[in-house]
Amino acid sequence: MADLRRTDVGFQGGQTLAVRADVGVYEALVAALADSSGDRWHSFESDDSEHRIDLSQVVYVSRESSEPKVGF
Repeated sequence: MADLRRTDVGFQGGQTLAVRADVGVYEALVAALADSSGDRWHSFESDDSEHRIDLSQVVYVSRESSEPKVGF
């Protein structure tokens, strides 16, 4: 089974896309953002849908930690 974790993609203007996806999706998105000569658009699949985003509008990407949490 894939290691699905929450990944948040923040856009200019304050919108956020929250998806549950495996580590390969996160790594491909980060690589696409680092490649300044690449395509402006990036597509990926999460656990429930397919997404196509404009990389020029992405402000941040964060991924949920796999560390166990203690909470009340």
